[in-house]
Amino acid sequence: MKSNFVINIGRQLGSGGREVGEKLANRLGITFYDKELLKLASEESGLCPECFEKVDERPSSGFMGGLISMRIPFVSEGAMPLGSCLDNDSLFKVQSDVIRQLANEKSCLFVGRCADYILRDHPRCLNVFISASIDDRIARICEKNGVTPQEARNLIEKADKRRAEYYNYYSNKRWGRAESYHLCINSSQLGIDATVDFIESFIRKTLQITQ
Repeated sequence: MKSNFVINIGRQLGSGGREVGEKLANRLGITFYDKELLKLASEESGLCPECFEKVDERPSSGFMGGLISMRIPFVSEGAMPLGSCLDNDSLFKVQSDVIRQLANEKSCLFVGRCADYILRDHPRCLNVFISASIDDRIARICEKNGVTPQEARNLIEKADKRRAEYYNYYSNKRWGRAESYHLCINSSQLGIDATVDFIESFIRKTLQITQ
């Protein structure tokens, strides 16, 4: 545990945050986690993956709706009926436990999902937020999703709003604000690869990683 370190990446949609995270994890020789966490949380809890996908980076709905009292479907039982999952807060706790367990076992990099707040007491943890210009973000989403610029802008606005609400709800910090992270960087200024170079250098110097 003492030698383990964790990197947490917050990101705007279309900023290249996932790509930066993957390349950083590869360079540092650590395990990368993004949506893979949903599968792990499903396996750990026995709940269907759809439970976690439905609430992925979404804040609590604010009401229970009697969901806790309903029978919980397990992976082996196949398709789950609508509304048969635990509430968002309970699923967040399951995912949080998985993140803490992984961080305790090895060095790793997490993208999103409030990992920086969940691991706030980890002794060797660095939190990075990646943004980009709106033009670059739109262009990246258009290329990735095959949508029009206006459709890409709409996706960006919805995703940013959802991620901010999720982060602000579950943490005591503000999504995207400089004071919430150790490093904030605009990937449009340097490009993806140079952004990776910069963050890697920052990580190695801050955490004194030599290998």
